[in-house]
Amino acid sequence: QVQLVESGGGLVQAGGSLRLSCAASGRTLSSYGMGWFRQAPGKERAFVAAINWSGATTYYTDSVKGRFTISRDNAKNTVTLQMNSLKIEDTAVYYCAARGSRTAAVGQHLYDYWGQGTQVTVSS
Repeated sequence: QVQLVESGGGLVQAGGSLRLSCAASGRTLSSYGMGWFRQAPGKERAFVAAINWSGATTYYTDSVKGRFTISRDNAKNTVTLQMNSLKIEDTAVYYCAARGSRTAAVGQHLYDYWGQGTQVTVSS
């Protein structure tokens, strides 16, 4: 079992930055591909970014490319999502997820463990 806890969310003005962290316990993250997903009000949860076990492979949804960066520190058992140039449409609850494979993946159904989420609100 892997327990995931997100932190770093909050209220920020458009154009600002936030850094989300996902801390894991129970297992070492080096065996897991990791992802970030988000759910905006009234919408389904959607893929944001993913990273393989080593950090060598990353995927991003088109709307965040060039603005968001996913990274990981296996020694610290953490995964980070650096979010820059935030837009109002980035407002959502952000979830960290882990999958029982070392590869990165886009599909939500490929992830086995989920955090509780952290709210990100971008204001004008």
